[in-house]
Order: sequence, then C-alpha cells, then structure tokens
Amino acid sequence: MSKTSILKWLQEGNITIPGVLLTHYKEMSLNEHELVLILHVTSFIEKGNAFPTPVELSSSMTISVSECTSILRKLIQKGYIEIKDSYSSDGIRYEQYNIEPLWEKLIDFFLLKEKQETAMINQQSETDLYTTFEQEFGRPLSPFECETLALWMDDDRHDPHIIKAALREAVISGKLNFRYIDRILFEWKKNGIKTIEQAKSYGKKFRQNQQQRGRANEAPEQTGKTIPFYNWLEQ
Repeated sequence: MSKTSILKWLQEGNITIPGVLLTHYKEMSLNEHELVLILHVTSFIEKGNAFPTPVELSSSMTISVSECTSILRKLIQKGYIEIKDSYSSDGIRYEQYNIEPLWEKLIDFFLLKEKQETAMINQQSETDLYTTFEQEFGRPLSPFECETLALWMDDDRHDPHIIKAALREAVISGKLNFRYIDRILFEWKKNGIKTIEQAKSYGKKFRQNQQQRGRANEAPEQTGKTIPFYNWLEQ
C-alpha cells in the first residue's frame, strides 16, 4: 500500500456515535437499514456534505435509490432527522439534514430507561424491606404496619436501608415494635442521620454514654459487667 493510499484512507475520517444507539436502536423503533442510513448521513455531514442526495447515500449501501428515499422519509416522519433551512455568508438559502432530533430522542430514551431501572431497584428494595420485617416479627405484617412502613418511605423519605438499620437497632435492644422503630427513625432524622455508617456510630455513642453512666451508679459490691442498650423511647 502506497503512502498516497494510506493518506486517502486517513482522510476518510471517523464517525463517533454513542454506544447506547447501537445497543438499543431496536427499542427506539429503528431497523438496521434505518440505522446504517443514519450513520451514512452523519458521515456525509462530518465530511462537509450536509445534504447528501438519495443517490449519494444509496451508492454506499445495498439498497436502491427509491428505498433510500423511502427510508429517509420515514426517518423524518419519526422525528429522527429533520431538514432545516440555512443561509450562506452571501445570503443564499440552502437545505441540510439535522440529526440533533436523534440525539435528543436518544437522551430521552436513556433517561427514561435509567428512571425505569431505578424504579425497579426501589421496588425490589421495598419488597425486601417488607420481607425482612415479617421475618424479624415472625408473622405477616398487619395492614396498619404495612401502612406505617409506606409512610416511613413515602412521607418521611427514609431510605429502606435506614429503616432496616432501625429494625436491627430495635432487635438488638430487645424492643421489637413499630413505636420503638418509629422513635429511632425520628431521632436519626432529627440528628441528620442518613447513612447506615452514621446510624451505627450514633447508636454506639449513646450505648457507650449509657454504659459509662451505669458504671458510675454501680454499687461497690457489684462485679458483673453488663452492656445496657440505648432506650430510644426515653428521649
């Protein structure tokens, strides 16, 4: 291969497209011919030809001019490509293809998909939360208890992981009831506790303080060492 050939190959350039387009074009109601035609339109635009003809486009593909024209029309109707008027520096009007609508639709699709995935994760977390509570209580939750759980998440905006942490705190303290758990969540929210690590640290601090107070009030003859748990209902 000669140097001239290599230079010509390099001058062909590259086109960059988001990987999500290749991965999800089917879900965006695009077929292979439409996708490849979009790639060729993009390539022509990047090479300086903003309004390639169906003849020019079809010459790079395995479809006829009439098929190319039909696909272009469909892409415009679907809102993936638009024809817009532009003006040269000397005021001459000309037409060109604009593929920004495609990128906007791709962004909308990506954000919607991300939102759906987040909703699924949240739904799974909520399901796991109900299951965890029923396992700890050893019975199905009552309608009132289910409503309380929903209120903690929807109204109080407690993360399911934080609610699970409050449940564990109640189990450790030997006070497995919703009133006690609600008080824990109230105290945590009041003190800006938002992560499990913060909750563990907060609970540990109070237990240490209570343990120190207990030691200070011990009778001289007492030898047994106990570690009392923090009673949230006394706050």
